[in-house]
Amino acid sequence: MMAASLLRRDKKSTAVQLKADVNRSDNSAGIRQLQELLDSVLNPEKPAADTEALDWCKCLVAGGEGFEEFCKTVRSYDNATLCGLVWTANFVAYRCRTCGISPCMSLCAECFNNGDHTGHDFNMFRSQAGGACDCGDSNVMRETGFCRRHRLRTGENIPSVPRDLLLMSEMVLPRFIICIIQYLRDGYTEPDTSTEGGLRGTFGSAAVLQQLEPQISFLEELTKMGGAMRTVLTKILTNQQTFKDLSMGQEENIFAKKNYEKYLSALKNSGLVSVEEKGQAGAGDPSAGVEAGVGALGLLGATAPASPDESNKEEDQDGGQSVGQRKRVKLSSTTKDQSIMDSLKHKSFLEELLFWTIKYEFPQKMVTFLLNMLPDQDYKITFTKSFVQHYAFIMKTLMKSHESDTMSNRIVHISVQLFSNEELARHVTEECQLLDIMVTVLLYMMESCLIKSELQDEENSCHVVVNCGEALLKNNTYWPLVSDFINILSHQSVAKKFLEDHSLLMLWMSFVSFFQGMNLNKRELNEHVEFESQTYYAAFAAELEACAQPMWGLLTHCKVKETQEYTKTVVRYCLETLRIWFDSIGFVDEPAPNQVTFHLPLHRYYAMFLSKAVRCQGLDLDSLLPDQEMLMKIMVHPLQIQASLSEIHSNMWVRNGLQIKGQAMTYVQSHFCNSMIDPDIYLLQVCASRLDPDYFISSVFERFKVVDLLTMASQHQNGLLDSEQERPMLEGALTFLVILSSLRIHLGMADDEILRAEMVSQLCMNDRTHSSLLDLIPENPNPKSGIVPGSCSFEEMLSAVADFKAPVFEPGGSMQQGMYTPKAEVWENEFDPIMVVLRTVYRRDVQSAMDRYSAFLKQAGMHTGNPWPPYKERTPLHPCYKGLVKLLHCKTLHIVIFTLLYKIWMDHPNMSEHVLCMVLYLIELGLDNQAQDDKEEEEPCIEEHCHDSWFPGTSLLSNLHHVINFVRVRVPETAPEVKREPPPSTSSEASNFGQNLREAQVFSLVAERRRKFQEIINRSTSEANQVVRPKSSSTRWVPPGTPPQLVTEILEIRESMLSLLIKLHQKLSAKQNSLSPTWLEDMDTTRHTHGDGITAIERVLTKAAARSRHSKRCIQEICGKVCPPVPPKKNSPADKKTMDKDERRQRARERQQKLLAEFASRQKSFMETAMDVESPDAEAAMDLGAADVMDSEVLYDCVICGQSGPSTEDRPTGLVVLLQASSVLGHRCKDEEAKKLPTSDEEHIYPEDTCGAAHDVRLTLMQRFFKDSSCLQSVSIGWDGGVYVQTCGHTLHIDCHKSYMESLRNDQVLQGFSVDKGEFTCPLCRQFANSVLPCRPGRGTEAGAWHMPTHKKTSVLVKEVEDLQESLGLFPTESNLSKEMELVIKDIKNTTQKKYMDYGKNPGSPDNDFLFMYSVARTNLELELVHRGGNLCSGGASAAAKRSCLNQLFHVLAMHMRLYSIDSAYNPWTRLTQVAKDREQGGVDEERPEVPMLFRDVPSLLIIFVLTMPQPLRKEHFTCVVRMLYNLQYTQGLAALSAQFSPEERQAWSRSGALKRNAVNAEKSFEALLSHAISELCKDKSVYKANAEETSMLSSSVWSPQSIEHRQQQFCLPFLRLSCLLQHHLYGDNLSGCPEEEEFTALAECLGVLTAAPQPSNLMHSASCLEWAVSAFDLVTQWCSEVTGLSEAPAEHSLTLLVQDPQWAPPHLLQLPDNYNIIFQYYHRKVCTSCKKVPKDPALCLVCGAFVCLKGLCCKQQGICECVLHSQHCGAATGIFLLINASVIIIIRGHRFCLWGAVYLDAHGEEDRDLRRGKPLFLCEERYRVLEHQWVSHTFDHISKRWGPHYNGL
Repeated sequence: MMAASLLRRDKKSTAVQLKADVNRSDNSAGIRQLQELLDSVLNPEKPAADTEALDWCKCLVAGGEGFEEFCKTVRSYDNATLCGLVWTANFVAYRCRTCGISPCMSLCAECFNNGDHTGHDFNMFRSQAGGACDCGDSNVMRETGFCRRHRLRTGENIPSVPRDLLLMSEMVLPRFIICIIQYLRDGYTEPDTSTEGGLRGTFGSAAVLQQLEPQISFLEELTKMGGAMRTVLTKILTNQQTFKDLSMGQEENIFAKKNYEKYLSALKNSGLVSVEEKGQAGAGDPSAGVEAGVGALGLLGATAPASPDESNKEEDQDGGQSVGQRKRVKLSSTTKDQSIMDSLKHKSFLEELLFWTIKYEFPQKMVTFLLNMLPDQDYKITFTKSFVQHYAFIMKTLMKSHESDTMSNRIVHISVQLFSNEELARHVTEECQLLDIMVTVLLYMMESCLIKSELQDEENSCHVVVNCGEALLKNNTYWPLVSDFINILSHQSVAKKFLEDHSLLMLWMSFVSFFQGMNLNKRELNEHVEFESQTYYAAFAAELEACAQPMWGLLTHCKVKETQEYTKTVVRYCLETLRIWFDSIGFVDEPAPNQVTFHLPLHRYYAMFLSKAVRCQGLDLDSLLPDQEMLMKIMVHPLQIQASLSEIHSNMWVRNGLQIKGQAMTYVQSHFCNSMIDPDIYLLQVCASRLDPDYFISSVFERFKVVDLLTMASQHQNGLLDSEQERPMLEGALTFLVILSSLRIHLGMADDEILRAEMVSQLCMNDRTHSSLLDLIPENPNPKSGIVPGSCSFEEMLSAVADFKAPVFEPGGSMQQGMYTPKAEVWENEFDPIMVVLRTVYRRDVQSAMDRYSAFLKQAGMHTGNPWPPYKERTPLHPCYKGLVKLLHCKTLHIVIFTLLYKIWMDHPNMSEHVLCMVLYLIELGLDNQAQDDKEEEEPCIEEHCHDSWFPGTSLLSNLHHVINFVRVRVPETAPEVKREPPPSTSSEASNFGQNLREAQVFSLVAERRRKFQEIINRSTSEANQVVRPKSSSTRWVPPGTPPQLVTEILEIRESMLSLLIKLHQKLSAKQNSLSPTWLEDMDTTRHTHGDGITAIERVLTKAAARSRHSKRCIQEICGKVCPPVPPKKNSPADKKTMDKDERRQRARERQQKLLAEFASRQKSFMETAMDVESPDAEAAMDLGAADVMDSEVLYDCVICGQSGPSTEDRPTGLVVLLQASSVLGHRCKDEEAKKLPTSDEEHIYPEDTCGAAHDVRLTLMQRFFKDSSCLQSVSIGWDGGVYVQTCGHTLHIDCHKSYMESLRNDQVLQGFSVDKGEFTCPLCRQFANSVLPCRPGRGTEAGAWHMPTHKKTSVLVKEVEDLQESLGLFPTESNLSKEMELVIKDIKNTTQKKYMDYGKNPGSPDNDFLFMYSVARTNLELELVHRGGNLCSGGASAAAKRSCLNQLFHVLAMHMRLYSIDSAYNPWTRLTQVAKDREQGGVDEERPEVPMLFRDVPSLLIIFVLTMPQPLRKEHFTCVVRMLYNLQYTQGLAALSAQFSPEERQAWSRSGALKRNAVNAEKSFEALLSHAISELCKDKSVYKANAEETSMLSSSVWSPQSIEHRQQQFCLPFLRLSCLLQHHLYGDNLSGCPEEEEFTALAECLGVLTAAPQPSNLMHSASCLEWAVSAFDLVTQWCSEVTGLSEAPAEHSLTLLVQDPQWAPPHLLQLPDNYNIIFQYYHRKVCTSCKKVPKDPALCLVCGAFVCLKGLCCKQQGICECVLHSQHCGAATGIFLLINASVIIIIRGHRFCLWGAVYLDAHGEEDRDLRRGKPLFLCEERYRVLEHQWVSHTFDHISKRWGPHYNGL
């Protein structure tokens, strides 16, 4: 009852009181009170979602103070030396290989940045499964890498914890934890076993977890309080007594009882074999546990509790029965330890918490809580033991789980923290039998999906393999368990234990044998397979992860002599298991036809341990090898794979679909090759070195199915291959033999040599980036090795064999990464085609390597033709493998070589250059590797041996010159050899002929192989006397189903291998006597390494001559005879045919060359016309239709119909143009330096100082005080969202264009552009475009008169201009041309957004339209200036790389603008050139005043005048307009300048200037004008009052006449540049390139403003350009009075408008930091300004620095995502964004987007998209410049090729 009263009180005071009570020495009452309170608060019957209990606990634990304060206090006693921060998936962490002891080491960003890792091999990564920070843990990483915080052993100087601080926690928390456990027990619903597979009651459990979220978070918070609190928690969690007291539930509490029973029933099912199943299995019910989803586990070694023995017997009888449609196999007797099978028993809170964590499939919060405790050492040990104890249960839960991926990640998240620590792993291995548990659990897991193997003998096979189609394999469900196993094997102490435990090894071998022969392929012979299974992915992954990686792990511990015993044991068990395997698949001696499996892990274990034993442990190979018969069996399957590879590439498996090609590629692919093809080839090499060579060679040719082809006859029948498959199969067989005899990877090469060879072969195929090279070089896939094994590091080797090519940007727009390319000496001495063939995944890579090789030889001038693969000297063989040389010195091979040389010489079908190349390679290998000692004498030659009579011995050297006279062949009756004359009549010849019959050589490979096989078998079964011979040496073994009409013929050959080689030399060089008898003496041996077949033959002959005098004599004799090669009789028609064939080929080649040359010249001329922009003459002509000095009209070529003609009113021609809105000009600033990207909270970017913003402010200000229509003519818009027009320079008829668009619309091909929006690509150059700009009909004739220099007086011209303006525009007649022009205007308006067009008070008014039109012209002129570098000096004058269409654009705009006439009363021209009579007062006050002339934008006025006057305009009038406007610009400059003076200066200048007023040229003197302007502006309402205070502060500098002159020039320059450019486009005048300091003079002269060139001494001449139509002083007075007479505008506003600065710096993108990490660390956790969340995909605008969410739904507005919105707002639909998490840049252009590439590259010049490699990245200035240039020049559309629509979703 006391509790009830406590409950009603305030929590805080209660807590304080209780804490005091409990702290007394006699605290029983306090404890009782507390317990009662807790009983009522922590009542598990209340709903978990009720947080009242949690609040009480927090309060009680804190003992009455605030919980936050309490946390702080406890943290101050934190004595932890480890960081232990736990993170979940997708967290960004670091791994440093230099500091890591374990490869799984990882650091949080904070510890990484606080440690010193400069120059280390580290990378940043996104955590896949979650992890924890290892900083401070010296078991996992070296102490030098600890961060500052964990380097100091913090434990020493921390005070000990006061007893009372944590006392309440110790009392309250056990109750809190049991309460959570009770909720978990209660919430769990047993799976309903009736449903198939036992679907869990997942929904219930998910709800429980959600409700418990706050409670578990509370526990998590406690763990984060540091070491002191963790110690308390550890005590509670591991204390067995507390658990006993609380867990059972007190008697009176029914709820707790029920709860406990639920828990027990959940426990029941936790062993490998559940309790009920044990009963069932004992009862012998075969359908044991299928429903429970455990399948065969019911049958496995399950012992009924009663009588283990009996149950095992029953098992055996019933094992064969089918369980769930599959035949299963039991391995009951193998399980070592019964405890693994049993269900669990829990002794502490920790164990039960872990149990529920597993049961609920590892909820993230629970996992994090359990891991957060790990820094506590006691806890770590207890937890690891508990985890191991639950291992079998984890596996069961994992297999049933529907979310196995997430669960796998969570399991590994935990296990990697436990097992990476060697100390701990060893401890658990010794105490808890970790290894036994793991192996058993893996075995059980795989046994759930076994099927009968169909390899070899389908009916009687009793071998079982895993079924790769099962979810377990397809989804890699086994991955976490295998990964743990690999992890613990990486610890030496654990691996040794494993290798010493024989029964464990045997268990493991039986596990491996489940994968032996899985995923069997059967060749489809009839129709194409219906369904291509993709199970091979699962199969390869399983073999690599479950078999190969543990194998590599074990091999790392078998490196030294002391570990010999281990290797012997493994090899023994491998052989044992292989024997069992051969028996169980019923294998005798021939493999089943048309079957192949790529998975032979047992063979590969055997091979790799053999290799290790010989290489590192000095064991004798023979002591580890089985008998010959076993070797013959072992060799069969690897050989079968090699032959199948060849078959697959010869398209013999094409009906099995693409997947079989996929398998062939995966088998040799870099991640698999050293666990698959390398061991296979090594094993074959071992077999070849120990078996009879004749037997081996015959087997190879038989496996490759080319036996029938190896006959001297010109025709044969092959029952196994189609004729088009014969050649590739023969090439395959020979290449395989070459690889077999020359590959030395396991036969004596050192690690460095291997690395070098691998690297060279990859680089020879293609230039490679650093990362792809790392990826392509097969590394021991043991995850331990950070660098490639071996003494030499990857980097050193790379710099030895390759040169680095820095990343370049190609003009086509493709960005090259930094590449490595082989050094010249590597091509010369190390290029090894054999290694390349072995390592190529795609056959085209071999060709690529050869092409690169021949290109190198051409360049180096070593060989110009088509080179043959070079022959490379090999590393000497390890003595153990000397037997391999016998292959090259065996008669069978020599007969094959002889036959092939003969066939090639005779031009038999299906021979190829490659065959000859390989044959020569084999001969050369034989010559280089002499047989040791001929033991020929020992075995007497038995005459019956069917081919011993071909050659006398086995040495290649002596067999080379052995002449073979006659050969007996079996040929079809139709063969040419049959129709021969009857034997010659003369008796001597006849007798000879009979003798020939006896001598004729016969050769049958198959018979030979059978005989050898029998021999070996018999020898091994000690019955050597019964040599079983084939019945008759001449009868062939005939494959069934061949037509029988074969006849025996005898061919006369009379050749030796040497003579055939010499004849082939003649044939190849097409010369009769290509080798003179003395050539050997004259031979220069150095040039033999590189060359074609001729060189190869010479090289072989030279070697033969050098090795034996006899051969040398023979060669000289044969060369001396030099007779034409005798064509075989009856072979002339074929011969003729080949002749014709060659000739035809030659002619075809010539034709092709001719065509190509023609095409190239065409292309060149097109490129010249299209691209030539350098010469200024070309440039004037390029301004198409510029009124040039031509006499006739301009002619245009239509690129669609190809006709040439003028543009007419009826059939106008147009320029292909791209219209796009642009805000590039608006982003210009005053400052030359680009703005910096902010990378901390202190830095900001202010957008107010940009050109666009300044103009907006100006216009808004004007609109406040002046008449709207006048305002809209006083400024330009289009700084932001202006329309830019660019062209590729090609023209087309507008009607042709329309039909072209129609055809595009009907074209269903997916285009990168939208035809409906009018987009297309130029039909000629494929440049992107979206409109056509009509060209006006050219009037070239008047051009002459138009340009005439004028001598009229200024006043006359002024009047003429005025009259021209008055004359109303002639409305063009309605014609096709005018219609098109209207359409283009519409296009131009549609290009930009509405907000960039409507600036007037009443949108859509003519004034507004007028403003928009002339601003388009202004935008294009200004942009062209920017592209020319911002000035028209020497650089800018010629840089018209953009083909300009301004001339055409001006005409279109002018035609449109002439619709608006300027009201003459307000015509600015009159105010510019006349002093007005005082206006009548009445007219002024009707509305606001006009904008004063001094406030107006002069370039805008120029464009308005030019566009509104009748076209074409005479040049004299243009010049006049420019002069008058120059006066205004100059005066504006003076007025603005005067405002910057201090009042004293102003007075001084006013006085000094007044004196000059009366000089002769006062109107051209700036002092006079300046003083006049000052005095005028001081009148009435002085403008200067406003800034009196400011200027005195500002101007410390004094203005001298020079500085004023310079300032005036700079002020007028922008206007002069624009006028000059306009003149250039209207009249085709050249721009004079001049040095920068003379730009003003040059422009003034060019415009005709400056007449007399001033003397160089007098550089001040900006005033001398002035030319007034009326009195200068009167005009200035009038202009100033307009300003001072303003009644409305306050002085400071007048001043703002008066002081304008027309100069802007060129546009720039933001300046980025050099190191990408700076950006990444600041922005990837930054909160989005609009949605206040951390974006999933953050992006940065590189133009203005805005931070936006890419694809974020959070910031969507009206269905448009934030990046697209921002691109419209900031760049008028062009956006450049850096994606923070991917380091790449995307461009948004209108409705499309593209990935541009990266501007941050790593140290090797490579991009790292998505930061997958996580290496440090640095800014590539060059790329960033290119990006900026493309932005400024608006060329994204042309350069980037891969555009796609973004549907507003970015």
